[in-house]
Amino acid sequence: MAASQDGVTILVGTTKGAFLISGRSDRNGWAVQGPFCGGWPINHIIGDPATRMLWAGGGSEFHGAGVWRSEDLGATWDVAKLTKGQIDDWAANDPQLAAMMNWTKQPVQFADQFSQIWSLCYAQGTLYAGTKPARLLASRDGGRNWEEVRGLRDHPSADSWNPGGAGLVLHTILFDPANTKKLWVGISAAGVFATEDGGATWDRRNRLSNAEPSAQHSHPAAPSDGEIGHCVHNMMRASGSADLLYQQNHHGVWRSADGGRSWDDVTRGLPSTFGFPICVHPRNPQTLWTVPLNSDTAGRFPPDAAAAVWRSEDGGKTWQAMRDGLPQEACYFTVLRQAMARDERDPVGLYFGTNSGSVFASLDEGESWREVARHLPTILSVEALDCR
Repeated sequence: MAASQDGVTILVGTTKGAFLISGRSDRNGWAVQGPFCGGWPINHIIGDPATRMLWAGGGSEFHGAGVWRSEDLGATWDVAKLTKGQIDDWAANDPQLAAMMNWTKQPVQFADQFSQIWSLCYAQGTLYAGTKPARLLASRDGGRNWEEVRGLRDHPSADSWNPGGAGLVLHTILFDPANTKKLWVGISAAGVFATEDGGATWDRRNRLSNAEPSAQHSHPAAPSDGEIGHCVHNMMRASGSADLLYQQNHHGVWRSADGGRSWDDVTRGLPSTFGFPICVHPRNPQTLWTVPLNSDTAGRFPPDAAAAVWRSEDGGKTWQAMRDGLPQEACYFTVLRQAMARDERDPVGLYFGTNSGSVFASLDEGESWREVARHLPTILSVEALDCR
């Protein structure tokens, strides 16, 4: 089985492998396929509709880190294993275990330098991967061979980077379609970094604008000392040439009109400062969506246990709750940082996955929702691949 040849496929990374949820050309008739990638934890899966390639990044202390690759929309997969895990040490000394696990010795380029791939981004011929702990890798041959982008790890601030709740993870990679030497990454909890020379040098971009944040709070992740807080949860670049960025931080939703050099707080109107994903319209840079959660210490579920995706159509000045079709009672799921995505159709399709294993879809830009898959493992990431 493989991704849809003429429709949208929801690419889902979970704690127990990758799944493909394929729909018809009308974005209906969804069918679940998987798990793929040997049952590895898959933190992020992406696809390129032009080449019909899929890549899935993940791993664990047990498996080691690697990037799985499919050239046939998911029908078959192979893995570029980048670091070793516990299984390698165990199986190397136990032929019976090696046979049972179908394990063979293979060289790993990065030894034990990191344990997981956390994020992937395909930028016009270059495949980037973010790791745990935070490093940035690049592949020029579709994921077969990799090298580290050393400029980021050599940043003068690197010794001061602190891990977030999930560790020191590089979870977001963005690029400018008109200039692929211009990249942004999000590291939890070190903040936003940007390069304009293909990764040779990097600027740290977490500065608070002159405007005061909309809420004062004593939380350690809250804005302070002229910065918005380094625990960026997710970030997305809007369409166009203006380098307009949005991010969901550990403490608020933020907007930057200058490529991250300064950030404005646009949280006012939302029920909470806490959440994980952010999603931006593919054509209208003023329309965005997020999924607020009650707080980091009160359960991390929708406020009042009633699910809603909140939409702004004016760049975050005002917000509206979209609830139609979403559970409004006893809803305690979490939507994680990479678990929300959109397609590029008109109207835009939106998709999000939960830690309780459900995938919800909206074909009218968030006005109404329906559950298209349930009982999957904990969902870590969602992307949409359109092969029309």
